[in-house]
Amino acid sequence: MVSLRAGFLVVFTVMAQSPNANPAKIEFVKIAAGEFMMGCVEGDKDCLEDEVPRHKVQLTKGFELGKYEVTQAQWEAVMGPNSNPSETKGPKNPVDSVNKAEIYAFLDKLNAQKDGYKYRLPTEAEWEYAARAGAPDPPRDSLGDYAWFAGNSDDESHPVGLKKPNAWGLYDILGNVREWVEDRAAYYDYAPLPEVSVDPKGPQRGAGGGGGGRGGGGRGDGGARPPKGFDAKGRLLINGGGSEGLPVLRGGGWDNFAPYLRLSSRYYYYGTDLKLGDIGFRVARETR
Repeated sequence: MVSLRAGFLVVFTVMAQSPNANPAKIEFVKIAAGEFMMGCVEGDKDCLEDEVPRHKVQLTKGFELGKYEVTQAQWEAVMGPNSNPSETKGPKNPVDSVNKAEIYAFLDKLNAQKDGYKYRLPTEAEWEYAARAGAPDPPRDSLGDYAWFAGNSDDESHPVGLKKPNAWGLYDILGNVREWVEDRAAYYDYAPLPEVSVDPKGPQRGAGGGGGGRGGGGRGDGGARPPKGFDAKGRLLINGGGSEGLPVLRGGGWDNFAPYLRLSSRYYYYGTDLKLGDIGFRVARETR
């Protein structure tokens, strides 16, 4: 059961203060702080090792998350005409084939507005908290009501917002394109998990596999053995991620089969320079 301590949610549009103040006009859903159970739902036989153990997470600060995945029209409004790299073209389709460096350039332009907000990618915990919205995964036989995936997409993305939203008003959380998040990959228990993980983040760049906000102590055995998910040199072993881990994607895409479109599913096959037609992103922001 998902446990929440959350206030009301507000959907609103970023309004321009001047003609060029916010050309993207991104709509956001306000997400209140709260607690939830992150990871594989009990009884889900499709879960993989990187989705367990299920653990309690507390997010101490509210944030705002894009109501939709960033569209190609929004991308061009910020990055300029003819900047659209997407494979499946359409102004209302999610932008795809963008790597992390390009997304950071997009976010830098939004932040240059100095409108009182910090624009960023969501953390993995923030993404799953907002995606779950206090409710279970959509029933497998109703997945087509909520998501574009291999069973109904005709092998391409579709305009955002055509399917049903989740309980908090977020569209295309599952399917359409997979979404970059800020974290780098690690097993949830690569460091001992506390009773409650507070504002968790994955391994930080250059940290060599440190705690990254998960809480807990060290190895607990005097250093005789590396913790789960690490080799003797402290390098992450999750899918060959090296000392810093691979970047994480969430949500599943238009080419993924139904068993992979689960709120606990994680993707981290490639590096930060990855560009694929089923990968895009969703913007988070917080008050500065």
